[in-house]
Amino acid sequence: MGFTTDILFGTATSATQIEGGNLPHTWSEWHKIGKISDDASPARANDHLNKWKEDIDLMKSMGLQVYRFGIEWARLLNSEGVVNKAAVRYYRELITYIKECGMIPLLTIHHFTNPLWFEEKKGFAKKENIPMFLRYVKHVVNSFGDLVDEYITINEPNVFAVKGYYEGVFPPGEHSMKQAFEVISNMAVCHIKAYKMIHKLRKAKGYKNTKVGFAHHIRVFEPKSANPWHKICVRLVKYMFQDVVSSAFYLGRFKFPLKQTSKVHFGYYSDFIAINYYSRSTVSGFSDGVRKKAYINDLGWEIYPAGIVKCAKEIYKIIPRPIYITENGTCDNNDSFLCRYIYDHVKALSESNLPIKRYYHWCFLDNFEWAEGESARFGLVHVDFDTQERKIKRSGRFYSEMIKNKGVTDKMYNEYVKPQKYHGGGL
Repeated sequence: MGFTTDILFGTATSATQIEGGNLPHTWSEWHKIGKISDDASPARANDHLNKWKEDIDLMKSMGLQVYRFGIEWARLLNSEGVVNKAAVRYYRELITYIKECGMIPLLTIHHFTNPLWFEEKKGFAKKENIPMFLRYVKHVVNSFGDLVDEYITINEPNVFAVKGYYEGVFPPGEHSMKQAFEVISNMAVCHIKAYKMIHKLRKAKGYKNTKVGFAHHIRVFEPKSANPWHKICVRLVKYMFQDVVSSAFYLGRFKFPLKQTSKVHFGYYSDFIAINYYSRSTVSGFSDGVRKKAYINDLGWEIYPAGIVKCAKEIYKIIPRPIYITENGTCDNNDSFLCRYIYDHVKALSESNLPIKRYYHWCFLDNFEWAEGESARFGLVHVDFDTQERKIKRSGRFYSEMIKNKGVTDKMYNEYVKPQKYHGGGL
């Protein structure tokens, strides 16, 4: 299998999940009240705050070409409007070194975590707080705009809202569908205004090649059976989980039940399509489901490689832009099927005839996996959390060779992919 020559391969991380440090933010509080399944704390994570150079050197040794990383809002702004100069120095050194090592940085501004001073004001649940987020965006661009051309404004707004405000398994732990849609509505306005602001600020300083998007978590939804009710539920769940998000964030069109909480106009608010793809949902009601005898990962999520192309085609029809797969990966605690997972998804993309420009594997290191803590391993690099020792996994070596060879040779396939099997029946 060969790849289109202009696809760049790399990996993705988020600040809260790797940096460590005892910061006043929502996930630190979530741990304090006992909401992490294995009681792991984000204060430990991967100690990337101190080991960042070692980690970037490891990326370089693997031949990674692009790297998506995040800024920790609670680190950059200790309190509302007060910039932490030490954090600015840290991130500037990090970004500079990423570039010196030959990788293109993609900066994520918001990835699931709010500083407590913002959360105490009800965060994205109140439209009055939108200017606070925009001031944070301005600080990010003013601090790092000379080093970074490409930005993700918000990561997975639908997951953030559903998990935090409807299912209650992410902070702040609410159970209100109405509030979840209010959060998505406000985040859409934040994205649109941030998109315009980033372009304006960088243009004023003479910077070129600015690219801004948001990372959209999308999945395939299919009915459990031919039952008409199942088919109706598919349309409703898909519409509420991702279709209204696509319309609002990409085009500025707020469809029911979203509401335009601040004046924005129709337009195209993404310079590239950023897709986070993991799985397919089998629907028989309004909760998530998994197809019987499906291939699954260690968290029970279905493995469905064809879905990554189906989702990319769907978004490309809405907004024809270059496509970045900003997250794709799976929980494989024993590294027993990740080579096959990567191969199957990248093969599907390579055969799609879509303008795929980037592929960011989620994730680089086994890390703090939100409510799962340290129990769910997604990394190309194994981490012993007690010693913080890093070791490239078999899947990491496969990924590195794949990049070097611009594809998968027969020898690589026979060594890495062929011996591996997914869990489940695969029906």
